[in-house]
Amino acid sequence: MNVYDFDNTILRGDSTARFFAFCLGRYPRMWRDIPAQAVNGMLFMLRLRKKQAFKQRMLHFLALIGDVDAAVDAFWQKNMSRVKAWYPPRHRDDDVVISASPEFLVRPACAKLGIGCVMGSPVDKHTGHFYGPNCHGQEKVRRFHARFPGARIEEFYSDSHSDDPLAALAERACLVKGERLLPW
Repeated sequence: MNVYDFDNTILRGDSTARFFAFCLGRYPRMWRDIPAQAVNGMLFMLRLRKKQAFKQRMLHFLALIGDVDAAVDAFWQKNMSRVKAWYPPRHRDDDVVISASPEFLVRPACAKLGIGCVMGSPVDKHTGHFYGPNCHGQEKVRRFHARFPGARIEEFYSDSHSDDPLAALAERACLVKGERLLPW
């Protein structure tokens, strides 16, 4: 099987950040939370807030948008064109996506691409609360082994060295830079 990161790998850009901006333009109530979001971002940049706590506070905006499923659907209607051209010709039925983005956000895009197995960060789409660890770094390996014990990764694709642990499991790993696929 082939395993892929999602953001900046299959998709141009970060789906979570883009979804936040998309919602900000459609749900004016979110603007009241911008000062708190700015403080959250500063605390993270100053390394006074851990990544998962930062993401959870950022995703608090989900509580302000009402029908999250409708927002996600509208978002992907507008953003599926951001899928990088290199991916569709490589698509296989056994492709797996493992992403740090919220699973509820990535899963619909992957379904449109014909990717059935999606693992992402476990986030409550109504509150933004994590109900498990952020799916990042070594956690991706743990989740892969839990889902596919003894499986081998033929090819792995990611834009980030934070995925070195998964790349190390693959027979072949590619670093994705824009539309270019480089040896890991």
